[in-house]
Amino acid sequence: MPVIKTVGIIAKPRSDLAARIVPEMVRWLAGRGVGVRLDPESAGYADSGPGLAREILPDGAQLVIVLGGDGTLLSAARAIAGRDIPLLAVNLGGLGFLTAITVDQIYPQLERALHGDFPVSRHRMLHCELWREGTQLASYEALNDLVLTKAEIARMIDLEVQIDGHFVCVYKADGLIVATPTGSTAYSLSAGGPIMVPDVAAFAITPICPHTLTNRPLVVPDQSVIQVLNRSDDEVTYLTIDGQVGELLKHDDSVICKSSTQTVGLIRPPEKVFFDVLREKLHWGGR
Repeated sequence: MPVIKTVGIIAKPRSDLAARIVPEMVRWLAGRGVGVRLDPESAGYADSGPGLAREILPDGAQLVIVLGGDGTLLSAARAIAGRDIPLLAVNLGGLGFLTAITVDQIYPQLERALHGDFPVSRHRMLHCELWREGTQLASYEALNDLVLTKAEIARMIDLEVQIDGHFVCVYKADGLIVATPTGSTAYSLSAGGPIMVPDVAAFAITPICPHTLTNRPLVVPDQSVIQVLNRSDDEVTYLTIDGQVGELLKHDDSVICKSSTQTVGLIRPPEKVFFDVLREKLHWGGR
């Protein structure tokens, strides 16, 4: 008998593949006596009412299935909000570093997961706070990264970075990325940042097209407190979290980044390790 009694399903919007898979999966789970909780997208595919908001979908579930790409998984990770519920992420197309399970692997991997046979990789999140004139305006949890970018065309921004209270430099650049090891294969990699194995206890600080060519990516321990001060004018710098939420900054706004108390548990096929994913996704040479 399955040890998992209820699962949540979060699906990518406007996906023909998800529209085919979700009804099949709901029937497959029902045949094993497993209940389902559907977000609005997956409920629409299954023709089963309005669905549940992603923030409450994990309540009562022992497993959440994510059907989509890395963007869908990032949204799901924030919805889990620190709950100790593993995510089984299925890649429905695209590069998909985090969604390592392929469509043809869904049911064998799900069968194992329902019986409690699932190796879980824990991914530490990044805690971010936005401060203005001594008042905290917002806080966020990021699985991949925090990004500060220019909000105007062809204009660099000035960002002062301090680590543990020590001045590092003022970056004059198109932007700056603070990435977790999980996010090191995302935007940071495209900007020339290092690849970090997911369980490395570190953050990568990567400037985007810096004016000073000797400004290089910097790797710091995850016990560090990273403060980024916006030295640009009001509303020319944009803060984004995991590329999905954020807001415009004012001059002298402060963004503080540190290791989160929250982690996300991702189920990976037991036969596939991180280096296998790198070799597959980046087309590295094989043997």
